[in-house]
Amino acid sequence: MAMSGLLSRRNLLHAAACGCAAAAAGVGATLAGGSGAFAATYAEKTTLTATQALDRLKAGNAAFVKGGACVPVGGPEAIARLASGQAPFAVVVACSDSRTPPEHLFDARLGELFVIRVAGNTVDDTALGSIEYGVVVLGAPLVLVLGHSECGAVAAAVSMVTEKARFPGSISTMVEPILPAVLRAQGTTGDLVANAVRENVELVLDHVGQASVLISDAVRAGKARLAGGVYDLKTGEVGFLS
Repeated sequence: MAMSGLLSRRNLLHAAACGCAAAAAGVGATLAGGSGAFAATYAEKTTLTATQALDRLKAGNAAFVKGGACVPVGGPEAIARLASGQAPFAVVVACSDSRTPPEHLFDARLGELFVIRVAGNTVDDTALGSIEYGVVVLGAPLVLVLGHSECGAVAAAVSMVTEKARFPGSISTMVEPILPAVLRAQGTTGDLVANAVRENVELVLDHVGQASVLISDAVRAGKARLAGGVYDLKTGEVGFLS
């Protein structure tokens, strides 16, 4: 390649890098400003702090455990009001397991939780963007990563590590992000699956905080908080990680 061509390519790459940096710096302001398609989702944002939001989740789960959790939808008028926008007080990253719907576990009304669910409660770029949207655009002050006991995805990851198991279709690919949690849990006392469930929650929390500039900036500014928890299928209780 001619030197002039190489220099031109370098200049182009430098310009592209500068453009990406500028875009990243301004994206938070653009989203928060409500321009374009994002404006259609706006409602009055929650006034709850992250601590208050976490307390709401704890109180809701306590009601669920006691069997008193049954928040009414509110009828057609209440449903219609939500059509104008949403103001969730928490983003919840949860497993797809049919026994773990966050709205039920936390006795939450329609529009109160912004939920991202995937088997194993892992976070890829698409899920990360959804979390950012919930915090930056919708104004949720809390992000909760919720694992659960006896998680099938985590158990599958354990079998991949300990037995070299492989699964058909895209299942192995789905499980692969959980493998680091299993490796970290190995050598600890107690049940490997249970320990890996907890490690997985903590690793996902670390990933969200490190991979997203928008989220890390919001946390540093005191506008958002990251929290983790594990739901017990047998008791209905959510144990929140310290």
